[in-house]
Amino acid sequence: MKKKTLPIAFLTLLTLFSACEKEKVDTTIKEPARNRVVVIPSDSKTGNTTFLVTMVGHNAKDCTGCVVVDGYLTHVNCMGQGTYCSIATAVQLQQNGTDITAVTTDTFDLTSEDFFLMPDRSLNYTDEKGNRIFLNIPAQLVYRDSTTRQFTFTGLFYSNRAAYSNN
Repeated sequence: MKKKTLPIAFLTLLTLFSACEKEKVDTTIKEPARNRVVVIPSDSKTGNTTFLVTMVGHNAKDCTGCVVVDGYLTHVNCMGQGTYCSIATAVQLQQNGTDITAVTTDTFDLTSEDFFLMPDRSLNYTDEKGNRIFLNIPAQLVYRDSTTRQFTFTGLFYSNRAAYSNN
């Protein structure tokens, strides 16, 4: 009797497990959710709020200096290449012809320093028509405006594919 129940139990378990399908994962989106542009619609006359969300920076022990401060190469936390720190900052995107800039609208979300070393980043974005595109930000050292206290990132561009690896 045991000889017949073992194969039947095995076939029953095999049938049950083969009936359970694993959840399908979209493998076309390889970019992590942390590298994206998030637009929050607003009813106000000032327009939507746009956030840039990404990872930046590296461990200090792996750095001999990234930024020249007072004439010396210095490591500054949460700036430059790498994925050590998560940042999110509200910006106002401005386009004049083909020139696109992003001006921070918050004062100290990126850093309390008067400069920010932005690594090159490609941020996943869904436009108003539902198309998946990328907002690309080239690497740049930006300085805080002495009056407004904001940072302005220049040379941004849109593309259908990520222009940078986000490392």
